[in-house]
Amino acid sequence: MDKKNFYELTYIINPVLEENQTKETVEKYNNFLKENEATIDQVDEWGIRELAYEINNKKSGYYVNVHFEANGDVIAKLERTMRIDDNIMRNLAIKFDSKMKRHYELKKKGEAPDIFAKKESEEE
Repeated sequence: MDKKNFYELTYIINPVLEENQTKETVEKYNNFLKENEATIDQVDEWGIRELAYEINNKKSGYYVNVHFEANGDVIAKLERTMRIDDNIMRNLAIKFDSKMKRHYELKKKGEAPDIFAKKESEEE
């Protein structure tokens, strides 16, 4: 069995869908991952957000962020499935390296350092 990697998937769902259609789409991709032996760590639905630029004449989209562990071959299948789904406007899957994974784990525990915090010497 191949070594599983940790991934972050962010995708944007068409905002004109009914609420139940949006929930079905999120559930569809969660099930897709589970059926392909992925272990979902966290699903975070950000809701409807304004886009930086229009996509298919839409100014907003429903954002979903998923953290999961899976074999590498699952990503190609997932991206192909999302590419042909008319409800998905954009998607991006990122493979975490060890530093990113460690930071993610610390962030979940609330122990991650605030990289944007001003140092005491900068405040004066």
